[in-house]
Amino acid sequence: MNHKDKSPQPSDPFAPARINRVRQISERGHYDRESIFAILDRGLVAHVAFVDGDRPVVMPMAYGRDGDRFFIHGAKKSRAVRATQGFAVSIGVTLVDGLVVARSIFESSMNYRSVVLHGHAMEIDDHNEKLHALRCISEHNMPGRWSEVRAPFDSEVKRTGVLEVAIDAASAKIRRGPPLDDYEEIDLSVWSGVVPMHTVIGQAIADSSVPQDVPVPASLSGISKG
Repeated sequence: MNHKDKSPQPSDPFAPARINRVRQISERGHYDRESIFAILDRGLVAHVAFVDGDRPVVMPMAYGRDGDRFFIHGAKKSRAVRATQGFAVSIGVTLVDGLVVARSIFESSMNYRSVVLHGHAMEIDDHNEKLHALRCISEHNMPGRWSEVRAPFDSEVKRTGVLEVAIDAASAKIRRGPPLDDYEEIDLSVWSGVVPMHTVIGQAIADSSVPQDVPVPASLSGISKG
């Protein structure tokens, strides 16, 4: 069997283990790649947790994905690049779908979809691999924009630290539905329900330097993720 045959397939779940098992309300846990990758592909910001010296740090970062390869980037001298290269990291991405308004504060909650990934961050040195990772990050946020503008200068690529996190373990946790008022006597005079929350993409606003006859690029039509 060759290396390609051993590669994880989209249908393969991440095995629940100590590091990624959902413990609280475990029935909301999901380990299949389809659920996990759907959340990652919808999100925009990842919170990367790592240790810098003797202190834990959480950094919000843009990201991109190619299969099980998760990419983040920053200036080569930035703390996020220096402190994570070669070390274990945990990464969280969360989508909030609504406020769950129950008849008690204890039962009030949120409807959400969240993912936590675990892996080791390794800096990419190969120029072409760095460009591939940077393109994945760009295409994640602005699909199609990479081909509409000039390619990065070599000097820009050299100044950028690009990290690949091979996903070793992952899980998703999802809550959907109405409040769970699980006590015997319910006060029907108190309102309960769900307040939906949506991320709305606004109309593109051109920079003041753009002539009025320059059209909005086709890539911006792909920004909305549904």
